[in-house]
Amino acid sequence: MAALRYSGLDDTDSEDELPPCWEQRTTKDGWVYYANHTEEKTQWEHPKTGKRKRIAGDLPYGWEQETDENGQVFFVDHINKRTTYLDPRLAFTVDENPTRPTTRQRYDASTTAMEILQGRDFTGKVVVVTGANSGIGFETAKSFALHGAHVILACRNMTRANEAVSRILGEWRKAKVEAMTLDLALLRSVQHFAQAFKAKNVSLHVLVCNAAAFALPWSLTKDGLETTFQVNHLGHFFLVQLLQDVLCCSAPARVVVVSSESHRFTDINDSSGKLDFSRLSPSKSDYWAMLAYNRSKLCNILFSNELHRRLSPRGVTSNAVHPGNMMYSSIHRNWWVYTLLFTLARPFTKSMALSFPFMHDAQCAQKGFESAPVKSLKNAKECTVPLDGQFVCPPPFVT
Repeated sequence: MAALRYSGLDDTDSEDELPPCWEQRTTKDGWVYYANHTEEKTQWEHPKTGKRKRIAGDLPYGWEQETDENGQVFFVDHINKRTTYLDPRLAFTVDENPTRPTTRQRYDASTTAMEILQGRDFTGKVVVVTGANSGIGFETAKSFALHGAHVILACRNMTRANEAVSRILGEWRKAKVEAMTLDLALLRSVQHFAQAFKAKNVSLHVLVCNAAAFALPWSLTKDGLETTFQVNHLGHFFLVQLLQDVLCCSAPARVVVVSSESHRFTDINDSSGKLDFSRLSPSKSDYWAMLAYNRSKLCNILFSNELHRRLSPRGVTSNAVHPGNMMYSSIHRNWWVYTLLFTLARPFTKSMALSFPFMHDAQCAQKGFESAPVKSLKNAKECTVPLDGQFVCPPPFVT
């Protein structure tokens, strides 16, 4: 659990959120400084606002400030018996050179999953991500795993899923991540996945319904339904129903349904305004790949809204998310025309690349930070992501 959460101070102003690779620390006398792990430098000014800050007030009840053998300040939470290098009072800092605040979005088109989870601790949380072996699903799964969650990659192709697991473990060898078989085009597979998951006797705090098919030629699944509709919507619908009891028992829990802006460009009602079931799983003569995709995404949103209405009183929230226009992933691989269009648009699309680089043990041990207030890095044994969610090389600095 994050240090700020212990003290109830985890609700911070978005203006003060640090960019990736930056870390916020405090000196013994209460001054705040910032370390950049990419450029290997430190500075007194906040990298976004340019402000200098100092700590205000006393430590919360049960907290004590101590200093390790290298002179680095750390904090002890005697109530929860945890230690952290993150000062629990950082939510209540005072500006030394106040500047006129600027209006900005909390997150924008360049925000990555790692930035959204920055400073969050998911230790003890269980997360399931469908279609997590590539694209948005992989970045989501990796970001959760690197923040302490036990992540299950629910994928159809186990070879690629195991490769994804290896890539995540390559980022952080202590990550808790595994792969399980889930083929949304086969309802029996969905049922087997739910049974296997329940057999683990674990909670389920976050279910990310991410897997999707795009630009598929018309085909029917073994269940007799049009493939795009079943994979994008009905398979996830069935999965949530089977895991609903686990979600409710794990409350507070959340279902995240990855939809698309393309839901706006279709309709699933007939001329009289009633639901037209023939549009959901059309015949071959009435099928158009893009329209089928749009309709499935509309179903995602309608499902998410209704799920939230039904389960929110039981502590389970549901959100539909639009990941961004023209996210460059492998979703276009089913037709060369879409591949060409995605390739041409790639310079203008949001990258899947993770913008928070983790240093390897050798890099941390060999390199120091020379700018004040940090002088050198000594006795670094291992780079980790500890429970407070901040990237450090303990013991990290000598002031």
